[in-house]
Amino acid sequence: MKITVIGHIAQDVFHLRQQNGEEEIRERWGGILTSVVSLARLVGEDDVVVPVFGVGEGDYDEVLAFLSGWKQIETKGIYRLKGGTNRVHYFPSVGNGLVECSKDMAPPIPFAKIKPHLDANGVLVNMVSGFDLTLETLNFLRMHVREEKIPIHLDIHSLTLGLDQEQRRFPRPLTDWRRWCFMINSIQMNEEEARTLSAERFDEETLINHLIPLMVQALVITRGEKGATLIVQEHKKFRRYDLPAPRIESPTSTTGYGDEFGAAFFLHALQTKDYPAAVAFAHEVIARKASMEMEGGPTARSESSAGTNA
Repeated sequence: MKITVIGHIAQDVFHLRQQNGEEEIRERWGGILTSVVSLARLVGEDDVVVPVFGVGEGDYDEVLAFLSGWKQIETKGIYRLKGGTNRVHYFPSVGNGLVECSKDMAPPIPFAKIKPHLDANGVLVNMVSGFDLTLETLNFLRMHVREEKIPIHLDIHSLTLGLDQEQRRFPRPLTDWRRWCFMINSIQMNEEEARTLSAERFDEETLINHLIPLMVQALVITRGEKGATLIVQEHKKFRRYDLPAPRIESPTSTTGYGDEFGAAFFLHALQTKDYPAAVAFAHEVIARKASMEMEGGPTARSESSAGTNA
């Protein structure tokens, strides 16, 4: 099996407030690498994961060296960018929240970079920055794979986030959301993204009734510890599943959990065509990740910090 993964890489910079009032800065690779590494850990020995993204010239060799640790990852889709790599800063907010500030935003990934890698069993598009692809590029992508019936999974992610003058992210509706969601096999979003997505401010039920007729086979709305809602189209009828998440202790940070959920869900859906089972599998993967983090063990996310200034 071959899975092509498209989205922006990011160097995540966490500004942590210490008890003595001083600031500690930790950096690690994130963005689409979370999805890529998660897939590499889950696929079989003979499967291939092909990431497609640009990375700054100064970081190119380091990123390729890091990914060389997974034999299932093929790096031919990674290309050099003039200038720096996309950096995302996270600052403490009220409670345990974080304020996201995007700097050095990478340009959208052109279709010419994607096209050579569409001989795949599935394509995962994760809108990590919200500017990863243009709508025109997504149109080229889905028309290219349509005849081969290659499924596309779209994680809405940051499509519902704008960028203010200080590079801070803020929720905003997507005026052309129908065009983004048209002819996508499976779509993933969280509760906040579902509330923000439509300019009409549809409630969930109305949003679902508008989304599924756009040739969407499965819609997943993730709800954190409350689980996930899955809507599946079967014979032009909707079927809803409200699926609980495993009970786990609250992790210190859930950054990257949605990326890993989407990777696990899409992989299992490709293998089995069973969407409810794919949600259950994704929940199991997240539960294992949270358990390992609390025990201090390695995870895809902590491994992604290798080779950085952390």
